[in-house]
Amino acid sequence: MITYTLYRSKRKTLALFIRNGEVEVRAPLKARQRDIDKFVTSKEKWIADKLAASAELQEQREAFKLNYGDMVLYHGKSYPIAAQPGNQVGFDDDRFYMPPHLTSEQIKYACVQIYRMLAKRDLTNKVLDFAKQMEVMPSAIKINGAKTRWGSCSGKKSLNFSWRLIMAADDVIDYVVTHELAHIIEMNHSKRFWAIVESLLPDYKERQKRLKDLEKKLSMEDWE
Repeated sequence: MITYTLYRSKRKTLALFIRNGEVEVRAPLKARQRDIDKFVTSKEKWIADKLAASAELQEQREAFKLNYGDMVLYHGKSYPIAAQPGNQVGFDDDRFYMPPHLTSEQIKYACVQIYRMLAKRDLTNKVLDFAKQMEVMPSAIKINGAKTRWGSCSGKKSLNFSWRLIMAADDVIDYVVTHELAHIIEMNHSKRFWAIVESLLPDYKERQKRLKDLEKKLSMEDWE
């Protein structure tokens, strides 16, 4: 029998999830245990395949390292990591530069600091540009380290963006920025909300797809 963690709620159907290499089952409050076990057994092959894929992904993440000469993404383009005498880290339009003799972990940490700096500058500028077009204004623009959420809009109209977004191509970044600004007008994903997004970016669905591609790539990289 497959080992799993069971969560009961007011849902109407049984559902399976693989999270961090573990099996989770979501079940209705009154679902019988034998029916739950039978459901899990019927999905044995699916579970095995998903667990194998999860294990492979974890191995790839653990193998992720950065060294001088490696290429990293910025606005959808690849730039090299370079050693430069001194103690400064930054980006000079041609490369991510940092002190020499850093370890792989220190190089990764330096890259994240550069990304955060660039994200704060670039995303703020993009938000202000689109906010003017849309005739809205957020109360604040913040950069965070979210891994599974590219952006968000709070009830107080504060926008939050993951620094990872700065790796995306410009038009994909524009989609996320527009998406969050549209939430200032519509705090949901109603037809009216998507109409606002589409009025600015008629090809937003294609941009969504490419954002998913980046998400898949980053899922195999450990940036922590």
